[in-house]
Amino acid sequence: MRQVITRSPARRTAEARPAGLRPGWLLAGLAAVLAALVAGVSLGPVSLPPGSVAVELLNLLPGVRVDSGLTEREIAIVTELRLPRAVLGLLVGGLLALAGGAYQGVFRNPLADPYLLGVAAGAGFAVTVVITAGVGGQAVMAVLPVTVPLAAFVGAIGAVGLTYLLGASGGRNRSPATLILAGVAVSAFLSAGQTYLLQRNAESIQQVYAWLLGRLATAGWHDVRLVLPYFLLTAVVVLLHRRELDVLSVGDDEATSLGLHPQRSRYLLIAAASLGTAAAVSASGLIGFVGIIVPHAVRLLAGSSYRVILPLSMLFGGAFLALTDVVARTAAAPEEIPIGVVTALLGGPFFVLVLRSARRVLE
Repeated sequence: MRQVITRSPARRTAEARPAGLRPGWLLAGLAAVLAALVAGVSLGPVSLPPGSVAVELLNLLPGVRVDSGLTEREIAIVTELRLPRAVLGLLVGGLLALAGGAYQGVFRNPLADPYLLGVAAGAGFAVTVVITAGVGGQAVMAVLPVTVPLAAFVGAIGAVGLTYLLGASGGRNRSPATLILAGVAVSAFLSAGQTYLLQRNAESIQQVYAWLLGRLATAGWHDVRLVLPYFLLTAVVVLLHRRELDVLSVGDDEATSLGLHPQRSRYLLIAAASLGTAAAVSASGLIGFVGIIVPHAVRLLAGSSYRVILPLSMLFGGAFLALTDVVARTAAAPEEIPIGVVTALLGGPFFVLVLRSARRVLE
């Protein structure tokens, strides 16, 4: 005789609820960040002992003073050269991965990336305009450090705004797909403008592509101070609304019945993620794959709930980019490989493996 087992509604709801963030995964993410930070500061043309570097990093904490065994010159290398670059890599990688995870939740597509709504095209077009308008030997070198980051930021934000306005023309019943199509149209238009400018100013192609391939070169803490406020704002807004992404995943009608305003939540998350992406692009240029690979890998390994995906993507994304920068600085030393090339070389094959292992998830 077959026994029928019934479950109470409360038990069924608990079983259907997405799993939360496990302490083990959180500790693993924090450990990855710390390991990437120590590796980024230790490795370079002048290798430093990781243990001594870790001690010197502890000395940066208030009230801590331990002899690391490093010379004054080595301490200067740690605190003024390598540490700002490693921290910038953590911030930029965390922003790109966090924004990618938010976009994937908003558009319910695990292949969405932070550049989906035209951020890359807008930044690239604005930077091309600035460089081609200022071509002139030493004059360009004097202008670049000041105007290129600002141009990239304004161009990225402007492209997202244009995408929103174009998508809003669909009326009150516009869907996320409308925004995606608007982003494709805006990106195509701006990319065409960029190509035209490069064709008319061939002497500036090398400078434009040097920026487009991405870099984390920094002469101090200036870039970190510029990106940090946007990182904090984006992280707070996106992480506070991570539960809403789980609700949006079941559909707008169901989300509305649960008391959520889908359109308001969707555009708030898009705005925060786009702002963070624009800040990252302004500091580092266009670095691909981070915003796709990291959230998707976290989804496969740690769970499908955005309560898990978003915080872990931020941690592992930062660690991934900081370690990638180490490879870019050391693989062909004393020359430096553009970090966008390294992320493509590492991310492309990995992404193929992820797709092959995730066929059931994507279907």
